[in-house]
Amino acid sequence: MKITQKNVDDLTMIVTLNIEKEDYSGKKQEILKKFRRDADIKGFRKGMAPMSIIEKMHGRSAMLDAVNNVISEGLNNHITENKLNIIGEPLPNETEQKPIDWENDQEFSVSFDLAVAPKVEINLTSDDKIPFYEVKVSKKEKEEYVSNLRKQYGTLEDVETVEDDDFIIADLVQQDNSVEGTYIALRSVADKQAKDLFIGKKSGDSFEIDVNKAFENETDRAAMLKVKKEELSSLNPVYTVVVKEVKRFKDAQENQDFYDKVFGPGNVSSSEEFAKMIDERMKSEHENESDYRFMLDARDALIEKAAIALPEEFLKRWLFTANEGKFTMEEIEKDFELFLKDFRWQLIRQYITKEQKLSVTRENLLDHARKIAGYQFAMYGLNNAGQEQIDKYAESLLANEKEGRRIYEKVEEDLVLDYVRSVVSLDKKGVSIEKLRELTN
Repeated sequence: MKITQKNVDDLTMIVTLNIEKEDYSGKKQEILKKFRRDADIKGFRKGMAPMSIIEKMHGRSAMLDAVNNVISEGLNNHITENKLNIIGEPLPNETEQKPIDWENDQEFSVSFDLAVAPKVEINLTSDDKIPFYEVKVSKKEKEEYVSNLRKQYGTLEDVETVEDDDFIIADLVQQDNSVEGTYIALRSVADKQAKDLFIGKKSGDSFEIDVNKAFENETDRAAMLKVKKEELSSLNPVYTVVVKEVKRFKDAQENQDFYDKVFGPGNVSSSEEFAKMIDERMKSEHENESDYRFMLDARDALIEKAAIALPEEFLKRWLFTANEGKFTMEEIEKDFELFLKDFRWQLIRQYITKEQKLSVTRENLLDHARKIAGYQFAMYGLNNAGQEQIDKYAESLLANEKEGRRIYEKVEEDLVLDYVRSVVSLDKKGVSIEKLRELTN
């Protein structure tokens, strides 16, 4: 088999494989022998049919399989022996490929387009400047943060009379239909006249309402009446409300119980310690947002500095082929600039990781997985999950192929960004958290 390579430009080439009969005949015979071993043909013992019959039945199929095996092996060997660092996958050539008559030809010539990874060179120094936004937290923001925490850990308490934003447990009574112990939030009462009927009422008071007017949201109304939404139209909307309990949401008080809920038992024991811990938590949360903005700015700066050329037309074809028609070329064109940006950033990360001998350790991965686990527990109100629980969930994240890959890439990116931060000059800018979020979004 003769293989030729023709460079189209610095990044793309055409590799042509000229295959003669002797290149694939041995493989073809091996395939035919397997067909013979498995053949159960009437008049012959299994596996003992004459090769002439097997050839007649499976010769063309065996030749195609043999030729495809030779093509695959030849192309892979050429890539390996010539140390070609290709990107994507080889694609059938659309211009120089000669027509093939698979029924009659004995010799074949097949051509493939290959793209090689571009050379990446980037030398960072202190002369390179990248913006870094530091959040300045105001007194008002701290007060709002604490206020939100108090609401988050607040409780429903029994009160005497109904006010604007209270919650009521009531029976809704009709002659032949009653709903016992339903839950009513006054903020969901849309009609002002209906809402006024609730104000000032106490346990044991009763009054009539039209639920269709009072509760415009059908989902809320169905939940309150304990029926399916499609059943609402068949119901008489006039009910007598019998108030059973009146409850009011009250913010948590700043006391030891509140401190323990927010930061864990015994970690905070005074208002001064609480204020200090709030400062540290807000600083940590804002650092994450600052770091994310830095990643975006660093990525843009390094992509511009590296000026990596890419075989764009080849990559479009490869994306279309690799996705097996899931996306049209128009859809690929639409998001292609974002793809190129991500692809260039990936090449830069790989270059820096290799050049600086950065290594992702299992402990790095576990630390990041623990952060994700802690964050997810906090989302469900488990702010003080035990270390064993967090570790177990972190291990499960790493064991998941998709999540594990995502965590690895994030840890690798963080190592690269830490290196970048240590070399370049940071152009520090103080901003409010609102301004930083505007810049990020």
